Amino acid sequence: MPQISDRVQTFTDSVIRRMTRISDEYGALNLSQGFPDFDPPKPILDRLAEVAHEGPHQYSITFGAANLRQALAEKQGKAIGRTIDPNSEIVVTCGGTEAMMCAMMTICNPGDKVMVFSPFYENYGADAILSGAEPIFIPLTPPEYQFDIQLIEQGFQAGAKAIIVCNPSNPSGKVFTRDELMAIGTLAVKYDAYVVTDEVYEHLVYAPYTHTYMAGLPGMFEHTITCNSLSKTFSITGWRLGYIIGPAVVVESAKKVHDFLTVGAAAPLQEAVVAGLQMGEGYYADLLETYTKKREFFLKGLDSLGLKHNIPQGTYFVMIDIQDFLDLPQFQGYTDMEFCEWMIQNVGVAAVPGSSFFREPVNRYIRLHFARGEDTLKEALKRLEKLAALIK
Repeated sequence: MPQISDRVQTFTDSVIRRMTRISDEYGALNLSQGFPDFDPPKPILDRLAEVAHEGPHQYSITFGAANLRQALAEKQGKAIGRTIDPNSEIVVTCGGTEAMMCAMMTICNPGDKVMVFSPFYENYGADAILSGAEPIFIPLTPPEYQFDIQLIEQGFQAGAKAIIVCNPSNPSGKVFTRDELMAIGTLAVKYDAYVVTDEVYEHLVYAPYTHTYMAGLPGMFEHTITCNSLSKTFSITGWRLGYIIGPAVVVESAKKVHDFLTVGAAAPLQEAVVAGLQMGEGYYADLLETYTKKREFFLKGLDSLGLKHNIPQGTYFVMIDIQDFLDLPQFQGYTDMEFCEWMIQNVGVAAVPGSSFFREPVNRYIRLHFARGEDTLKEALKRLEKLAALIK
């Protein structure tokens, strides 16, 4: 039988999605894959019901329905303080995942280098490899997940064509400050490179932290490719609606890549989600308030159990330090993956092994999320009592 490509031997399947499958097998509470267990906003659902009868049901324009691109241009233009052309500076994609893959394939030639922070959302490494690029990993050091700007300059000096910045960051919950982004952006301009941002958690930034849009910084729009998604903002992860915003020369090429990757996002879902983008600023304030309460409730619960964790500045993820458990005799020699499998089977809660996010050999963290209803979070904390009892 002919051999398959070498590139697919260099990465695994998604560990996050794998944990969901194992969780489903054992009937555990899934705090691994980050999707809500509550409904999207009513205006979106009401509009979807109308669209089900009136359409559209055929192909949209490949790079996105005109009314959706216009709504995105207005919303994100206001956010970055710049008029965005919906025809030449936006392409709608099949989720943020395709947006990132499309961006990487648009800017990367085989052999190019791309910097990726570690820990990182697992797709980034695979995206670099699939686009023919070589990832250079820049460590974010726990527990505050700080980085050394000199390492980024060294990466650009080594020829890196771009750096991927997930802000707020999955899995660490780090929110990059304006000064940090300015420092990164200054180097990107100096070395004539791109900053590819993933900003899907833009509206989940907890006080006193604030979200800074890289594309809105002085002189950065022409060097920034913004990848985003509507999945987390509107609790519609299964709809797979994302987008790229960037300079016209990049977006015009990205349209071609997107066209041949997926043709286009689902037309009825594009139409329905416009109702969400028309809800106004009050919706985003309410969303943040909701998640702020979930964060407070879940972290307080973890504290009461004596489970060590970071304090996420953004997103709905929290990193749990499991070293105290790995030091117990019954877990000697366990990897974090094996520990997560044990948790699913014996505690009934699914997490993601932290090693899937780190380039470095880090085995002491697992990731949980709190994008769940209060009853689900209460039950998860109740089940975690069994885990916490092992070290009390």
